[in-house]
Amino acid sequence: MNRIDAKFRALRAARQKGFIAYICAGDPNLKATAKLAVALEQDGVDVLELGVPFSDPLADGVVNQLAAERALHSGTTLNGALETVTESRQRGLQIPIVFYAYYNLIHRHGLKQFVRDAATAGVDGVLALDLPPEEADGYERLMKDAGVHPIHLVAPTTPEARIAKIARHAAGFIYYVSREGVTGMQKTMSNSIAPMVTAIRRHTNLPVAVGFGISTPQQARAVAQTADAVVVGSAIVNQIARLGKDKRLAPKVARFVAAMVQSVKPSPRDLRSKLV
Repeated sequence: MNRIDAKFRALRAARQKGFIAYICAGDPNLKATAKLAVALEQDGVDVLELGVPFSDPLADGVVNQLAAERALHSGTTLNGALETVTESRQRGLQIPIVFYAYYNLIHRHGLKQFVRDAATAGVDGVLALDLPPEEADGYERLMKDAGVHPIHLVAPTTPEARIAKIARHAAGFIYYVSREGVTGMQKTMSNSIAPMVTAIRRHTNLPVAVGFGISTPQQARAVAQTADAVVVGSAIVNQIARLGKDKRLAPKVARFVAAMVQSVKPSPRDLRSKLV
């Protein structure tokens, strides 16, 4: 079973919501990325979204753009990111990993080769940000045959007929982008999250993960009331930028993330009250 499916099945059985953390591979370098992955897994992150640095990250705000720039300056490539996953799996890393990538990188690598390499490395899903479902048939067939989930996005402006189409193409989970625009930290959350998650669930039984703009434990807790999982990226990447030269980067970032992880997990008392 794909690790993403196994994780969400376990979360559902435990009556818990998931926490997905985004970091950029190679920020500040790939050795740090491997250490961050271990630390985040140990502190309860359920899925790791690993950005593959790209020179023109159109879906990303300033924080993640700068992370990609730092990663590229450190010499990070798609091959390097794949090798880091391979080595981390060999050392026992079990957390599900989703590559967050722009399709140009996949195309340049060669689609068939990329799918083989991703599956062999231990990547569980790929979110190709700029690949619409209409253009993804061959990509999706190769991915699903290799046991790697193609993750798809739904936006606040996506009409319901298109949500249904996206849901037919998706596997693993649906990623709902909670606001229009690019990634980035926000002081307030959109009031369209609940109705849009409800609309998505009319067309799929897949878990719905909500991201873009979630920056605090309070925001994560609020979103978890509706979503199956919460995705936090820029707030974590901002900590990496601030602590990049710190020898204790990984544990310090993981400690920051742990507060948000705990905010989406019900306490034993909450679980007992739901069972009454």
